[in-house]
Amino acid sequence: MKVLVIGGGTGGLALAHGLKRAGIGVTVFERDVLRTDGLHGYRVGIDPDGSRALKALLPSDLFDTFVATKARDPKYFNMLTEDLKEVLSLEIPASTDPVESEKSISRMTLRQVLLTGLEDVVEFGKEFVRFEQHADSVTAYFADGSEVTGDLLVAADGSGSRVRRQYLPQAKTEETGIIAIAGKLPLTEESGKLVPPKVFEGISLVFAPLGLSCIIHVMEFQWDRDGKVKQGIGGNTEELIRQWPGLQFDNTRDYINWGLSAAADKFPANVMDLRGQELVDLALRLTPDWHPNLRRLMELTDLGTCFPVNIWTSVPLDPWPSSNVTLLGDAIHTMTPGRGVGANTALRDALLLCRKLIDVRDGRTGLVAAVGEYEAKMIEYGFDAVLKSREQMSANDPIHKPVIGRVVLAGMRTSMRLVNHLSPVKRRMRDKMLAFRGADRDEAAFEITGPNQSEAARANP
Repeated sequence: MKVLVIGGGTGGLALAHGLKRAGIGVTVFERDVLRTDGLHGYRVGIDPDGSRALKALLPSDLFDTFVATKARDPKYFNMLTEDLKEVLSLEIPASTDPVESEKSISRMTLRQVLLTGLEDVVEFGKEFVRFEQHADSVTAYFADGSEVTGDLLVAADGSGSRVRRQYLPQAKTEETGIIAIAGKLPLTEESGKLVPPKVFEGISLVFAPLGLSCIIHVMEFQWDRDGKVKQGIGGNTEELIRQWPGLQFDNTRDYINWGLSAAADKFPANVMDLRGQELVDLALRLTPDWHPNLRRLMELTDLGTCFPVNIWTSVPLDPWPSSNVTLLGDAIHTMTPGRGVGANTALRDALLLCRKLIDVRDGRTGLVAAVGEYEAKMIEYGFDAVLKSREQMSANDPIHKPVIGRVVLAGMRTSMRLVNHLSPVKRRMRDKMLAFRGADRDEAAFEITGPNQSEAARANP
């Protein structure tokens, strides 16, 4: 069996690791020309669902490197006013479990971890153009004139997936009506003092009038600004970082990340064409009454990291007849960052598809049947996440309306402040949030085995 993966993002690379370990032929075709191409330096939260998938798919030493290269774990989830007053603060339970814990990861670092060990699997500079299906194979064609034929083609090419557009033209994505401006700045003695201690140690959301909101993350890693391991770490973690070849490709240093979002009607029509200082100036114009420290964070932004984002989402669709083409991650279920589970859902996809393809390898089912089983489950949890993520980011929400929006914001702040003083209610709210992100999810353990190991040695649920 030969699997062709279009796109070297989180889900596609994780799948490739699992298939390679299982002895299943796989090649990843990545449009980027170099390993370091693209802006991949912003934070992604990896929840227990994502960690379970990575634990199962990656070689054990690489999973250990993934854990060693994460940023400091978040301790709080905070909701704030625009003048930095606390409305609600949920404490995230500390955990030393490398799997069942919430992790802050740089997207650039995660990409470099996932590329490690796949040097013989990933082909860079391969821009996918189209595919052709045959009775028992599928051929992918690329912009450089090359082509390759395999048994299964997996679309892992993101929200603008060319595979999806050809294969499932009925699958639509649409604008949520929300625009965001994102930026980051180096974590320095000055910038670190601009946020309260709980904000420094947590994930924070500012909710303000006019439907404006801002997310703030502080990312501290275990290596310094020169890429050298910080003093005082010691033990296995220090050795893993020192020996990890991906560190030479990683541009991640300690930083503060912010993202300002609102309904599109709050932004100028040409916002998607703005860059750098233009975006910082726009963010400052939108927040004239915000706390001076928040505005100073924006002023200190590294202009090369500042860009606009038009938030899109998939439209759920009915199941389709399965074949030797399938999809994972944003290529099929693009979701807003409202719940922070996009990358984790892609990792769930990768693990589930890997399981099903091992069944094919071992003769327990046919390829198309296995793809059908994968798609049935993926569609269910994937589009559930799409809908719940959209609930958090839609211009149709009353909070974005001129008059009623202020009433809604005031009511939300009042209820959150009340909850903030009721410890049992806070715990239930926190536990519900963590449960959605996979905490204590009852999923069977999964161990990838090579094709020559005995049936008794395999643990395929």
